[in-house]
Amino acid sequence: MGLFWNLIQQSQIQDHKSKAETLEARVRNLEWELANTRELLIKTLKILEEQSGRDIDGDGKIG
Repeated sequence: MGLFWNLIQQSQIQDHKSKAETLEARVRNLEWELANTRELLIKTLKILEEQSGRDIDGDGKIG
């Protein structure tokens, strides 16, 4: 019974490790996507401010 229980525990540990690695990869991908989205937003805001001639983000300057 002890060997069987050890096998079950080892299987559960592997499952948790696999899920953790998958979660870490998902977090890395989301962080990369967020950085790219922020970069695009800043570029878009800059162009929008230049085209409209207004300070949209409230930083005291246009563009």
